[in-house]
Amino acid sequence: MLDIPVLFVKASCLPEAWEKAVLEVWNDGIDIKTQYDKSEDPSSKDATVIVKIDNPFTEPRIHKNFPGGPAELEVYRQEVVNGIHDHWICPEKGKWSYTYHQRLFAYQTREMKLLSPPVNQIAYIVDSLVKTYYTRRAQAITWQPTFDRLTSDPPCLQRIWCRITRNEKNNYILNMNTHWRSRDLYKAWFMNVYALTELQRYIATGVSKKIGEYVEVGRYVDISDSLHLYGSYFNNIIPEIEKMKNSSWRDRAWETTHPAFEMMTEEAKKHLAIDPDFYKDGGER
Repeated sequence: MLDIPVLFVKASCLPEAWEKAVLEVWNDGIDIKTQYDKSEDPSSKDATVIVKIDNPFTEPRIHKNFPGGPAELEVYRQEVVNGIHDHWICPEKGKWSYTYHQRLFAYQTREMKLLSPPVNQIAYIVDSLVKTYYTRRAQAITWQPTFDRLTSDPPCLQRIWCRITRNEKNNYILNMNTHWRSRDLYKAWFMNVYALTELQRYIATGVSKKIGEYVEVGRYVDISDSLHLYGSYFNNIIPEIEKMKNSSWRDRAWETTHPAFEMMTEEAKKHLAIDPDFYKDGGER
């Protein structure tokens, strides 16, 4: 019997965490088939993985080689934090069945529509932390059992949990955990974490405004039941893994103040301000 490995990654920032996670799963993950494989695809590399990022806003914050770019990051950030693509949800017409923003900021099952309005779970988290900063109840969920078990595209993110601590200077620190049932490590993980840590900052800012004291963004912990590298794109990822093995991740990292990153991000913001649908494909969910 071969168990699914449980791996732990600790990093100071996002690009370091992504490379370490890729190498850990590549080296120590189990070989296992997936429901999306074609007959000719190799088995995926898979593991249960816990990633701890000490300070998710430490620079450099951007990895240059993740499958995407500054525009895609900005689109996805706005999709998760601002809900710019919630209007794409319409499973009856074959469109999206959810967005994380909709599930987190306006959670409502079909049964709930008859009884109560949508629940803003992020507002609940903020209010819970304002009332008792060390509460263990400040969480939000995405799963809808009566609907998601029937769809071919259920959410990967399952739960967000937040708790505030105080440091040696008595300052408030917001810790956040996210729990995922399944995750594409190569194509989705970096964008997911970039957006979810932006949501962490959003929550910290919300608490700060209500209590009148600064709340710092603290460590981010990312827990994936199945974090995987699909066999179907091994040809794409093997060259990147060779780079990761033979040189420092810093060689492939950008600070958010890099002129090229700033320029492309600002251009994306301008397009989205005029037309939220400018980038038709949306981000990785």
